[in-house]
This record gives sequence, structure tokens and C-alpha cells, in this order.
Amino acid sequence: MHAKYNGYSFPLRDTVTREKVHFHNRYGITLCGDLYLPKASTGSLPAIAVAGPFGAMKEQCAGLYAEELASRGFAVLAFDPSFIGESGGEVRNVASPDINTEDFSAAVDFLSTRDFIDPERVGILGICGWGGMALNAAAMDTRIKATVTSTMYDMTRVNAKGYFDSADSADARYETKKALNTQRTEDYKTGTYARAGGVVDPLPEDAPFFVKDYYDYYKTERGYTERSLNSNEGWNTTSSLSFMNMPILRYSNEIRSAVLVIHGDKAHSCYFSKDAFADMVKDNPYADNKELLLIPGAVHTDLYDRKDVIPFDRIETFFRQYLK
Repeated sequence: MHAKYNGYSFPLRDTVTREKVHFHNRYGITLCGDLYLPKASTGSLPAIAVAGPFGAMKEQCAGLYAEELASRGFAVLAFDPSFIGESGGEVRNVASPDINTEDFSAAVDFLSTRDFIDPERVGILGICGWGGMALNAAAMDTRIKATVTSTMYDMTRVNAKGYFDSADSADARYETKKALNTQRTEDYKTGTYARAGGVVDPLPEDAPFFVKDYYDYYKTERGYTERSLNSNEGWNTTSSLSFMNMPILRYSNEIRSAVLVIHGDKAHSCYFSKDAFADMVKDNPYADNKELLLIPGAVHTDLYDRKDVIPFDRIETFFRQYLK
């Protein structure tokens, strides 16, 4: 199988340009992104950095969001986080709650120093697992004026507690960590890193709906791209270890900037956004610029690429309100 549009899962309209760019994060890792710009633009532009989902690449959902928002007048950077895709970092195919949060700030570094971008009008947008990273970045980086999360996962929560917190016990975590650390030893012995596998293929008939939902995106022409981890061999098996000990949203209720949290109300993952929003506004004196937007009838991957479902008009209005 090949990506539908020359390496991308979506077409590029003729009113938008796309340029490959490189920038570095605070750890010295070189990141690669696609910078989308409206062809008909004058003066300094508001800018948005986009990443996600977890295991997807800039040629998938992040690029689709970027292309759409660029057509509406924003400068938008869709980027591959550290260790995956065209971005640097060794070892490959591993994730880090710390470094991947930093990646958003590195994208802000890059955007803020372009002469055609207003550094006081920079926001971020995180999809799925990078929605949690985006909230974490918003709690850390005061330069970020507005944040949107779409179909968000809290990757530290799901790794430490399982789906719907069904494995939230010290014994369950111990057994998971025991298995992962056994794999660490094997990886060191062999000098290679075992891969966890992407979305299951072939799809079992009794697979739960959310697995079928992922399959329909990552394993079909709809969303498949050659570099996507979820479409192919997946993350390194031990990649989730650091997520189990390092919850990322500890200080979300100290976010002062604007945040729009979007989720489908039929998504298996909706509880991540509902709980994260509740925690973010609890005892937060800056709650008036926070919003939870639930999309009726939408499931998790509907907000990956269904332009008839993704509330782009609302996203545009939100960024125009707070990137001014």
C-alpha cells in the first residue's frame, strides 16, 4: 500500500504552499516539519504548530489540519516529533513525555523567529496523544497564546492505568514494568529494539470498536502513509516505560492562556478530554478562556480527517480571538 497523495494522506490545494523546514529543540535534536502558508498573504501572520496523533506523522492528520488552517490565513507548521518520521534523535521510534513536550516549544522557537510571523500571535494544536503534550506545553511555555486539543489522549494516564483506568493498581503496573524491563535486557543483548507492532492487521472479527476505528484510518488508503508507526511496525516495545512514572498534566490548572478542548462524544477516548478539562479549570482563576467542545455522534478518528465533522470554523474563530 502507498500513501494516497505522493507520501501524504490528503491533497494540497492550490491556494496553499508547503515547504520542508528544519529546526532544533533544547536537547539538540533536529526536527523536521512542513510549513504551510496561504499564497495570498500580506504582513505578519498568526502562527500555529501542529503535531499528532501518537504514532502518526506530519503527512497525516497534522498536515491535514495545517493545510486547512493555512487556507484560512494562518502560518502553520506540522512537524514530526523527536525520534520519529523525518525528525532526528536516536534511538528511533521511541517517545518521551519530556522531550515531546519540549518539541512543541521548539516549534514555537522556530515560528517566533520568522520575519513573516508575529511572535505575539503563536498557538499550538495537538491531536490524540499530542493533545496531552500540547496541554503540558501550554502549562510550561508562556509564549503560547492559545491551545487547541483534538480527540486528546493523556498518554501517561493510559500507560500507567490502562484504558478506562482498568489496570490502575500497583500490582498491574508492576507486572507491566517487569515485562518491559525484561525486554530492555533482550534489546541490549541483541543490540536492536523490538517493535510493538502498529495497528493490528489482519483485523480480528471480535476486535473492539476503537481498534476497528484505528484500522479504518491507519491500515487503509484513507490514512496510510509509509512513515507512520501506527500504519507499520509501531513504537519500540519499551517506549511506554517513561510514561508510567511521569504524569504530564500536573499543573494544567495553572494555564493562563486560552484552551479549546475538542472531542467526539462517542469516542472511546472522550473521558480523557472531559477529565483533563475538569482538572484544568478546577480552582483556576483563568478559567473563562477555557472551553470543552463535544461533537455529537463523533468517534475518535472522525476528528483525524473528516472535514465534515472537524469543527474548523470554530477552531479558526478561537485562534483569531486569541491570536490577536
